Amino acid sequence: MQDYRDIVACVPVTVPYARRSEHGAAWFLARALAALLDGSGLNKAAIDGLCLSSFTLAPDTAVAFTQHAGMSPRFLEFLPIGGACGVVALRRAARAVQAGDADVVACIAGDTANATSFRDLLAQFSRFSREAVYPYGAGGPNASFALITAAYMQRHGATRADFGRLCVAQRANAAHNPAALLRAPLSLDDYLAARPIAEPLHLYDCVMPCAGADGFLVMHRARAAALGLRGVRILAAIERYNAFPDDPVQLRGGWAMDRDALWAQAGIGPAAIDLVQTYDDYPVISLLQLEDLGFCGKGEGAAFVRQHDLTFAGSFPHNTGGGQLSAGQAGAAGGMLGLVEALRQLAGTAGARQVARARHALVSGFGMINYDRGLASAACVLAA
Repeated sequence: MQDYRDIVACVPVTVPYARRSEHGAAWFLARALAALLDGSGLNKAAIDGLCLSSFTLAPDTAVAFTQHAGMSPRFLEFLPIGGACGVVALRRAARAVQAGDADVVACIAGDTANATSFRDLLAQFSRFSREAVYPYGAGGPNASFALITAAYMQRHGATRADFGRLCVAQRANAAHNPAALLRAPLSLDDYLAARPIAEPLHLYDCVMPCAGADGFLVMHRARAAALGLRGVRILAAIERYNAFPDDPVQLRGGWAMDRDALWAQAGIGPAAIDLVQTYDDYPVISLLQLEDLGFCGKGEGAAFVRQHDLTFAGSFPHNTGGGQLSAGQAGAAGGMLGLVEALRQLAGTAGARQVARARHALVSGFGMINYDRGLASAACVLAA
């Protein structure tokens, strides 16, 4: 199997998240691109590949953005696949560089959040939501994830307190991340007492939509070294769509189909991982990823979080920047949040939340919920 080991990801950037903004998605994406240029010392002409993800860039796509940004790439990917977009962008950008289709690929994701953007997104998210769900008042993701969460609790015996342990640990991590929007202390009692949103989900189970953007560069290791950039190696990456379509409720994802290939390609196993970044729009999805990627057995996610300290200084550092549940979900940028955080951790630039002796990281993504299941899953293993 061809590997990625001559390819690196570098220059993780974040355009500061904001609860609301009147700037459009193109503005946030352009700021991410500018930050990549500033951080790398490259001029715009040197960026000859682009992987872009956004929900609110419409009616434009990645093609139109190249004109807005004054770019002329020879490799282009538009990835409107939500929470899987970061890993998928990394994987495809690495292949493009390997194949000679591009020398330097900018991977960026971002969205805006104004007074109507979230409502408009829900109404037009998919044909399923537009015709079969949204007209009946259940167009948002809360109801879908309440269904999945309730099914998981019933089958595996998880409790709200189990999900709360994950949320409380992530808030503790966010306290050390100045970019996180939610940094106030959160106790387990606070979590359990929060108002219900869609039973069994309560307030702190639900991700907060916001505006912002994230990005990184992909290039050959020698190119990064010549530029004086700290590159992070890509050991393995997988992507999968519409996994297990016959499951009546989604309690597993595509990671379960491809994890053996992921670890075989990486040449290491779960025990070698120093930090994990899961896609966390709702806590139950993080537990599915921990199980399906082999950190614990199926149905053992709740016991796993009871047994581990999930903070950046704990026994199992998880979502070390606070994850989306504390940093916020800037639309498609939520799919890059964990990857950008992992790049910072492995480069040793995570500041006060730095994981000691971080050498290997796993990042997983999940996206495109279609009422009862997410259709996209991805994961990668990275090395300092």
